[in-house]
Amino acid sequence: MSVKTMFSTQSNRYLELLQKFPPRPIKSEKDLFATQAVIDTLLDSGDMTPEEQEYINLLSILVYDYEEKSVLIPDLYGVELLKALIQELGLKQKDLVPIFKTESIISAILNGQRKLTVEHIEKLADFFHISPSAFFPRSC
Repeated sequence: MSVKTMFSTQSNRYLELLQKFPPRPIKSEKDLFATQAVIDTLLDSGDMTPEEQEYINLLSILVYDYEEKSVLIPDLYGVELLKALIQELGLKQKDLVPIFKTESIISAILNGQRKLTVEHIEKLADFFHISPSAFFPRSC
């Protein structure tokens, strides 16, 4: 195969990808999911050609740009983080009794009447599989 034929074949693959799913700025969750589906399909296909890798890089830039502008991750620490985790995971106060010993202690902490202790923080970190530092109050 000549260099010209090889280049033409590779360029054709890139053009084929561009025509099948033209890259555009992502403006919605629907666009995001569609773009991610194309990326996943190519990644799952096995050995990728350099053209497929370049195309994935292009789509990845669009995903990154959208996420940087659109996806806000709340900046939660301490008790606010604990409340969010309880809600997100559908937990009840009784689910945390092994950490706090009683539901009344849990209620007092969630209502701001008591502070988390170092022991609570260590156990919460183990329970939720996150860094203990996330449960320390944010320093202003």
